Amino acid sequence: QVQLLESGGGLVQPGGSLRLSCVAAGTSVSIYTMGWYRQAPGTQRELVADITSSGITNYADSVKGRFTMSRDNAKNTVYLQMNSLKPEDTAVYYCYALGPRTQPKGYWGQGTQVTVSS
Repeated sequence: QVQLLESGGGLVQPGGSLRLSCVAAGTSVSIYTMGWYRQAPGTQRELVADITSSGITNYADSVKGRFTMSRDNAKNTVYLQMNSLKPEDTAVYYCYALGPRTQPKGYWGQGTQVTVSS
């Protein structure tokens, strides 16, 4: 069973930065597609960014140029560097892992709260 643990959330002022981390247990992030999603109160969970096993990244239009997703295979960890944060970025952020074609199963982390406020 794959387990994902997010960390790095907190309270930050508009224009500030945070870095979220997601450590995977039970698999190697190098063979998984990894993603970051977020969900604000009263809204549907939405994709923020993802990265394939080949290293291709994808970002939501709302975060392009501000957020960067990366992967450290040695640490079995993926990151989301968030810069120039806005109040509308406030949400619970979730890590997601999707296995390769031979093991096409998905897993979710428990989430970490990000609050952007003055």
